[in-house]
Amino acid sequence: MNSATTVTTTPACSSNTLTDMNKEEFIERIIKKSYDRVCVMSVKPEKEIVRFRHRQLGRDIVVKLFDEDVPACRFLSGVIHENLPEVYDVYDLDDGFAEIEEYVSGMNVGEMLKAELFDYKKASEVMRQVCAALSVLHTNGFVHRDVKPENVIIPEKGPVKLLDFDASRRFSQSKDADTHILGTVGYAPPEQYGVTQSDCRSDIYAAGVMFNVMLTGAHPSDKLAPGRAGRIITKCTQINPEQRYQSAEQLANAL
Repeated sequence: MNSATTVTTTPACSSNTLTDMNKEEFIERIIKKSYDRVCVMSVKPEKEIVRFRHRQLGRDIVVKLFDEDVPACRFLSGVIHENLPEVYDVYDLDDGFAEIEEYVSGMNVGEMLKAELFDYKKASEVMRQVCAALSVLHTNGFVHRDVKPENVIIPEKGPVKLLDFDASRRFSQSKDADTHILGTVGYAPPEQYGVTQSDCRSDIYAAGVMFNVMLTGAHPSDKLAPGRAGRIITKCTQINPEQRYQSAEQLANAL
């Protein structure tokens, strides 16, 4: 991991409380005052992601609307790190939760893999930056729980960004297993399916799978990358979390 990477942490903004507004009213009364909708980026039963553009400045933002609170978004509202999106504001609404964050222009790793695989040098550099982002989350008690190619953006300019924190959770010493089973099949480790509680090593597992997919186009159980990369991936994806790299820093150093 690049030791020059710095993290700026400010007190996480206490969310704006707009319990007299629902999500639709928030968009109409707050966002559309200054912004025009560009496109709907994603719609799922529990969330909607919309891109907006400022009428005067031409700057784009992303507005995320959730049915439930997303603690990681509150945390990120107080963090500036080159490998994480900047969260401008968060809001408690009558029917859910809203977050406004920077729009990151670029292609995600999944889109890039449709054209060609990564070589070790390029893949390992992307992974080191993913590890830097994970390190910030893990140090502050969060597990991402959905590390995969589609959630890693390689911008047209600037560093790699790890996105999409709605599956994330805080690690709790008092819990034996995750309350909600979330994540992407193939990338989520066994413990994420309710076997035990997920922790930072769950993200290490997913990162290992993603590294292998970047190099081979396949899950490591189907085709393992050769040589040094394969050895790193094998350690990342051990069934027993105790046998994996124990931190994002360890994985970054191995890369």
